[in-house]
Amino acid sequence: MIGVMAASDPISKAWRDDPDAVRPTVLVMGGFLTSPPSYRGVAARLRARGAADVLIAPVWTPDWLLVARRGLGAVVTRTGRALLRAGEAAAASPASRGAPVLVVGHSAGGITARLLTSPEPYEGRRLGAAGRIGAIVTLGTPHTVAPDGDIGARVHAAGSTFATRVVPGATFAPFVGYVAVASRSEVGRLDGDGRALTAHRLYRGLLGRAAEGREAIEGDGLIPLESALLDGALPIVLDDTVHGHFGGRPWYGSDERIDRWWPAALDAWHAALRSRVVAGRARDDGSAREWEASEALQRLIER
Repeated sequence: MIGVMAASDPISKAWRDDPDAVRPTVLVMGGFLTSPPSYRGVAARLRARGAADVLIAPVWTPDWLLVARRGLGAVVTRTGRALLRAGEAAAASPASRGAPVLVVGHSAGGITARLLTSPEPYEGRRLGAAGRIGAIVTLGTPHTVAPDGDIGARVHAAGSTFATRVVPGATFAPFVGYVAVASRSEVGRLDGDGRALTAHRLYRGLLGRAAEGREAIEGDGLIPLESALLDGALPIVLDDTVHGHFGGRPWYGSDERIDRWWPAALDAWHAALRSRVVAGRARDDGSAREWEASEALQRLIER
């Protein structure tokens, strides 16, 4: 059993005294086929930029390999446990003072983050963890994926379609901040060769019929630009930024790229905290409603 601070725990409200003075505990959710060691560099860079602590969700490559057969449910459960641990770390941190966690989701990890906020069960799992999350920052996440692509697209589409229906766009704004980071570094061309043609095929595999007749599509080499943006989220579009951390080129987690989105992530997180404080003052107990739904996640993990 994983412990978690209750709604009545005073530390869960300590950050409300001065929400601009606290620093976030960050949970990084990795992308499809990745493993936690791939994000150790990102964790170190975020700590160097002022994060109180950075945890990485323990989802490994073998877990992702099972997604095609079993769906994203098991991955969501693992990240749910990680979110509870991040909440514990925030509660124990004098810098975070129990403030809701700032979640950074790379690629499919961004879909997982949104699924955790769902008030409806996903693959039989009740989640409702929006109260535990202060901001969701997605890096090259395929928020919209056509179901008529290849197997990878269909796997992502299952989660993306559910998220679009149940938690569309910035559903919980302003109480949760949303930042969607995308890239237009690789222009996929139908008449290109090498990397340009490969990019076009990948984009077409995710966009399906929406890509028909389009000779050029922008993206990060794997995820088309339009898929990585989210309605209502603050959009940040980068140049010369590829999807993953291979090949030596700058990616979303590189030093200079983090400098582009991290300040916006902090601003969105602090703005969400301020909104919760204002809403709390308008009610007798501002925290009760925010934490009520997240008890479903606690029960899921305790099963």
